[in-house]
Amino acid sequence: MTDPRDDLLRLDNQLCFAIVTAARNVVSIYRPVLEPLGLTHPQYLVMLALWEDSPRSLRELADALALEPATASPLIKRLEAQGLVTRARRAGDERRLDISLTDEGAALRERALDVPGQVMERTGLAPDEIARVRDSLAAFAGGA
Repeated sequence: MTDPRDDLLRLDNQLCFAIVTAARNVVSIYRPVLEPLGLTHPQYLVMLALWEDSPRSLRELADALALEPATASPLIKRLEAQGLVTRARRAGDERRLDISLTDEGAALRERALDVPGQVMERTGLAPDEIARVRDSLAAFAGGA
């Protein structure tokens, strides 16, 4: 006789597995959409945050992206090498590193306006369905 709790340990019943698998699949949907923009998915997230508010300190940007500054820093350096952002120490506080959009980075926003529509098309989900999925995942975004 099997223990009824055995189902609790099935891989397919694990929330963590469903979320990780979904995240990997979503990133694979974005990859070909972002490629013409010259952005990876993490770089796209950085640009989204800067299109909302620029300049931002490295700490503010990392917080907005739910990343550690040490993780965000290499992303920003690559975007700087592409000419999309600049990094500068704040005059009044040398410890603070401000990240700003360049003219080219700001102009890329216009091309990125097509990204959400292309993602919706590739997923087959309507805007309200995407919003429902996003909102249901928000419970996990706040951390423990």
